Amino acid sequence: MAIPLVDLKAQYVGIKDEIDAAIRRVLESTQFVLGPEVEQFEQEFARFCGTAHAVGTSSGTSALHLALLACGVQPGHEVITVSYTFIAVAEAISHTGAQPVFVDIDPETYTIDPAKIEPAITPRTSAIIAVHLYGQCVDMDPIRELARHHNLAIIEDAAQAHGAEYKGQRAGSIGDIGCFSFYPGKNLGAYGDGGMIVTNDPEKVSIARLLRNHGRRTKYEHLTEGYNYRLDALQAAILRVKLRHLTGWNEQRRSVAHRYNELLADLPVQTPLERSKHVYHLYVIRSAQRDKLAQYLREHGISTGIHYPIPLHLQPAYRDHPQAGEGRFPVTEQCAREVLSLPMYPELTDEQVVTICEAIKRFYASS
Repeated sequence: MAIPLVDLKAQYVGIKDEIDAAIRRVLESTQFVLGPEVEQFEQEFARFCGTAHAVGTSSGTSALHLALLACGVQPGHEVITVSYTFIAVAEAISHTGAQPVFVDIDPETYTIDPAKIEPAITPRTSAIIAVHLYGQCVDMDPIRELARHHNLAIIEDAAQAHGAEYKGQRAGSIGDIGCFSFYPGKNLGAYGDGGMIVTNDPEKVSIARLLRNHGRRTKYEHLTEGYNYRLDALQAAILRVKLRHLTGWNEQRRSVAHRYNELLADLPVQTPLERSKHVYHLYVIRSAQRDKLAQYLREHGISTGIHYPIPLHLQPAYRDHPQAGEGRFPVTEQCAREVLSLPMYPELTDEQVVTICEAIKRFYASS
């Protein structure tokens, strides 16, 4: 039996009746854009994250864009982040007219290396985007200290960290503003696109709410030009159901990850290091023989993924970026050559985990 990287159908089967009822509720209401489902989900998700406010958006990318604008990022500014992430982070910065400035990552957590940030700060720097990668939080204390010292905004990209914690604080509640994606494969995933901003700052909430809905507070009065960044009611209703299960699913992910760690302990692979409460959106190992290992597993019916094989500073889209070109970020580039995502989802059985790890053992025994 083939083992997929992610199994969204298994999750749906387990909560089918709840999901179907939520969808029917929206269809019968005929309120499909914003409305009470979105408002209630915003309140529930804010409570989950431990923040005062939440603003539903059309995607994680639009959440990042609005967060940057709410933090006052403007053309000519610079925003410090990592090259080892999905392009949405840099796109959102560029869409404000600012310049993304990349720094290298920590080789064990794959998140931004706080020691690399201060040398990258210039008079044009206005914000830092801390990307909580694979389900683990960035080391936030030194970043908060830097931000205070240099008067910089901190935006958390928590797209892969729903429910992750740093020293008892939930991802998204640690900086000035947090951004989430509800892309279907996330720990909390919609049945389409969706996103969320969370914050304790009422002024940032006001800006985000205004801009996500064409710059209007009433139907026909537009205070400024905005965007169509609204969260659909159907997605909100689905996410409300799934939010009730999220903590349990995260614990199941953690159990799967700890079983992987146990079974892979004696093999020449680097398993994930937990420096904070990791929720394992992805279970990522490093191997010097990554491509051969991935091929071997594929031949034995085991799907894997690579997140992310081409860092942003090596992407064609950023060929003209001042930091483009190989050798700029050695840790990032080495990780991109060696990381491999193994199957990870709450419904993954112990038998499947054993099967995957036995295949990895056979690969190394024969190589």
